[in-house]
Amino acid sequence: MKVLVTGASGRLGRSVVDGLADAGHEVVAADRVAYSVGSATRPASEHILDLADEHAVDALFASERPEAVIHLAAIAVPFSAPERDILVTNTTLGFTVPAAALRHGTPRVLAASSPTIIGYGREGWRASSVPLDETHPTEPWNAYALSKLVIEQEIAQFGRIAGPGGPVFGAFRPCYVISPEEWAGAPTQQGHTVAERLADPSLAAVSLFNYVDARDAGDFTATWIDAAPDLPQGEVFFVGAADALATAPVAELWRDYAPSLGDGADALTADEPVFSIAKADRLLGWRPTRSWRTELRPSTPTGSTA
Repeated sequence: MKVLVTGASGRLGRSVVDGLADAGHEVVAADRVAYSVGSATRPASEHILDLADEHAVDALFASERPEAVIHLAAIAVPFSAPERDILVTNTTLGFTVPAAALRHGTPRVLAASSPTIIGYGREGWRASSVPLDETHPTEPWNAYALSKLVIEQEIAQFGRIAGPGGPVFGAFRPCYVISPEEWAGAPTQQGHTVAERLADPSLAAVSLFNYVDARDAGDFTATWIDAAPDLPQGEVFFVGAADALATAPVAELWRDYAPSLGDGADALTADEPVFSIAKADRLLGWRPTRSWRTELRPSTPTGSTA
């Protein structure tokens, strides 16, 4: 199947391209910058363009005729640009790409959202239940989180327009993405290494100890493409690791580092993550295969939480 990946040069995009290629798909990469030469797999074709340009995007779909789209292109880090720029850019891309897909009859469209839409990190926020799943209320408090919630609504809108039996639209919320080079010591998106986040629980607590290996997220997109014809329109999934990014159980850490989780976090057993991936397992049969315990380079010390 020919799959268009937008934002293909990003930290998640590179692994998505590789994962789809490994699954046997013909991958078309689209981004504002050239695809990373450091990735293991080169896309079948590459387009450098402004994805906010409706005419350029329309021409891309007309020339490539993709059978599926994985839409990742966005300003990917909260507060990394002025708030208005983040909101306008992400929601514009979140409309322009799926709209073109619908016009051209692309059968499957999956867009990246974010766990941040539920509102954690804001003073006064409290989890309504733990583990956190897709039914949790959404309370975005910054432009990045708001833009991702709008993208989910844009996807739902296009799904309603497509209707039953039409092209399938969906969204996924990848947890804190860790790319392959970051397991070897490269800084994560917050500037700390994975080892530093493990050694100091306050660093990982900012994202409620959630994470996902970028390659597992790539595998999820391939799984979703296969399952899409049997899914309802607008279905949303959390995509994360099967454990927490912590050397101690979250039940032992939350009072000191993530009190917003509340007493419900006491029910998290062993290395269970705060964000549930049960829905992806139940509806798609997808589960991650990588953990910080298997991927972190042995030469990199993890420190201690004692």
